[in-house]
Amino acid sequence: MTVKTGDKVKIEYTGTLDDGTIFDSSADHGNPLEFEVGSGQVIKGFDDAILGMKEGEEKQFSIEPVDAYGEHDPTLVQKVPREIFPQEAELVPGLLFEAGLPTGEKVPATIKDVQGGIVSVDLNHPLAGKKLNFKIKVSVITSS
Repeated sequence: MTVKTGDKVKIEYTGTLDDGTIFDSSADHGNPLEFEVGSGQVIKGFDDAILGMKEGEEKQFSIEPVDAYGEHDPTLVQKVPREIFPQEAELVPGLLFEAGLPTGEKVPATIKDVQGGIVSVDLNHPLAGKKLNFKIKVSVITSS
């Protein structure tokens, strides 16, 4: 049996950046990643890469930013007043937090810079603009 669109799969994986930094791993979560192929639950490049794999098969592949979290968009780096953050919050470059949008949606955001009363916030996904490298193993395929 090979993986096809609509199948439910369990995948063991390790995701790394080009410099070898591990950004995510199923071992960190204590169980395999489970999702329905082609349903949009994972990034497009990951979905595409597992099609045609067999149960127990292992594979390594890379996903370019366009098929992952997109290119880094400089218009998503905003300068906001320090007052919008809790007064007790220690704001330092690199701090990752969840920002609330006017739509009510929450997105990951990163503090880029703090200068006086102005905080530079990057609303791009932390992995935007990065090529993602994966080593995966298909543990289970449940046919649709």
